[in-house]
Amino acid sequence: MATMSLTSEEKQTLEVFRKQVFDEEIIREGDSIGTDDATLLRFLHARKFNLNESKKMLQNCQQWRKTVGGDGIDALYNRLDPYDYPEREEIFKSWSMYFHKANRQGRPVHIQFFGGLNLPELYKHVTPEKHWEAIVVNADSLTREVLPAASRAAGKPIHQSIVIVDLKGFGLSQFWQVKSLAQASFQISQDYFPDTMGQLLIINAPSSFTFIWGFIKPWLAKETIEKVDILGSNYRDVLLDVVDAENLPEILGGKCTCEGEGGCELSGAGPWMDERKERKRHGNGSTEDSGSGVKTEEIATVTEHDGPVIHPINTHVK
Repeated sequence: MATMSLTSEEKQTLEVFRKQVFDEEIIREGDSIGTDDATLLRFLHARKFNLNESKKMLQNCQQWRKTVGGDGIDALYNRLDPYDYPEREEIFKSWSMYFHKANRQGRPVHIQFFGGLNLPELYKHVTPEKHWEAIVVNADSLTREVLPAASRAAGKPIHQSIVIVDLKGFGLSQFWQVKSLAQASFQISQDYFPDTMGQLLIINAPSSFTFIWGFIKPWLAKETIEKVDILGSNYRDVLLDVVDAENLPEILGGKCTCEGEGGCELSGAGPWMDERKERKRHGNGSTEDSGSGVKTEEIATVTEHDGPVIHPINTHVK
């Protein structure tokens, strides 16, 4: 795994950034966004270490976190547990998105299936507002629970996830249904959870995807586009080069079935779920993470910025 050390100038910028955002009360100790160097570095990297732009980005993020859902992200997360809410199975029938174990570098794997997408049918059972809230808490769980737990399990800082999007059965009619929602999802990911995706693997891309990509590409930052690998149906070897078969769901060519845990889709399997179960055994059912368990100096000097794994059989649409 490639690592990148901060330069002396970047370290100095980080210290100035930390002082400014605390002095101006943009961020306070105990904020659920995180107050460690890894969190601050995500915003600095997203704005190329421009102090004013990074500060503005963090300020906008904090404002969003205070107001989303009407009463803020913390209240929303407490009332809508991303791993256990009544509408979860119904939503997953249409658009499943879930974290499932980790790849060989310890990065959590985030999987999404779009083939069953049918929003008119879904909204007979779930309100659009509740669906959006489910998307939001799923995104927030990455930095709140998933990455800290993955870091502890790996014994090193883990700052990014691997995303696998399966488009089998997905076509233009479904894209028009989900276009606005998908754009909004990309926006919150880039604006409020920056630099958390290490690689995006799109598999089973249909023939119409070139047309669809023409709409999606302008939504994405240049740095995000560079992390995208677009594959057709011959994706199995590519995925297994990134994720061990034992950690990859059987439906994607791996060996994992999460038998007895509701299947891979509903299990939430990974270090984050192990920690949840451990807290429950000790009588603490809170969804709050207990801290990264990684030394600040480690995070400040080592950040994951691996580019996408490039394979000869990939078709890159740029």
